[in-house]
Amino acid sequence: MKNKKIFHYIGNIIIIFLIIQVLNNIYIKVKLTNNNEEFIKLLLKDKNYYELYIKDYNSILNKTIKVIMNLDLKNPINILENNFNYKKEQTVTVMYSTTDADNKIDKNENSKYIEDPKKEEIKDPIVYIYNTHQLESYNKEIYEDYNITPNVMMASYILRENLNNKKINTIVETGNIKDFLNTNGWDYSYSYKASRYYVKDALEKYPNLKLIIDLHRDSVDKKTTSVTINKKKYAKVLFVVGLEHKNYKQNLETATKLNDIINKKYPNLSRGILKKEGKYVNGIYNQDLNKNIVLIEFGGVENNIEEVMNTSIAISEVIKEYVEGQYER
Repeated sequence: MKNKKIFHYIGNIIIIFLIIQVLNNIYIKVKLTNNNEEFIKLLLKDKNYYELYIKDYNSILNKTIKVIMNLDLKNPINILENNFNYKKEQTVTVMYSTTDADNKIDKNENSKYIEDPKKEEIKDPIVYIYNTHQLESYNKEIYEDYNITPNVMMASYILRENLNNKKINTIVETGNIKDFLNTNGWDYSYSYKASRYYVKDALEKYPNLKLIIDLHRDSVDKKTTSVTINKKKYAKVLFVVGLEHKNYKQNLETATKLNDIINKKYPNLSRGILKKEGKYVNGIYNQDLNKNIVLIEFGGVENNIEEVMNTSIAISEVIKEYVEGQYER
């Protein structure tokens, strides 16, 4: 009889625990979005918003169901595979890197073009951000189940907001590079030719631009692209300068100034400056169009949105100091 009461007591505790977990899951899910643009807005309002996805992904309820039933409720295909011998077609992702193989193609583009989450007119911008490779993605292990695909466009929008909050008027190029390539019948290797069109247009429209950033991400391992500074995790940055045009020294000077400020404010955040020329590389990166064009790699394919966020905040401070220094001269 005593044992029966104990088991009854334990059973009640388990039921209460599960009810709490279910309610907690419902509360979290109400706050989650499955839209890239809305995700950016919410992330900018609350820099810890991404943690809700981590909590939901790692919830005890989801893990318990998965262990007991061998089912992943977030992945319906899993149910078919385990119960009806359904096999999902396997795809192989070929990563590309700006620095190592300019013309390699990511044949399984898991990232998506992201519309501008905050459309507003910025008068007389002094910083212009664009992405030659708009679909370069970051770690999406947690987010892809929610239809969120962190990529360099997301990083650009976040950097823009951090700069505008610091009164540094900044815009992001929203022209769809992939559509531009398709319209012209060009393959991926023509990406810099496509982005060149947008950069030239921006330079004509906004004559007061003091910094033009082509924002990318690398594909090397996370150990190379990550650093912890004052207990905060960051995605490291790398500057790439093309040497195959006559005025490259001016672009190198711009990159060096920015890199020096980073080293002063955030030691070890920068991986330095990579000079590129020769066979199988672009060698110009549209930097011949203006002395203030820089190509910056924000982390790598394994970095997560938290690390990219922290880097965006840090680099916005660096750019503010650089731009204000330009005004003083």
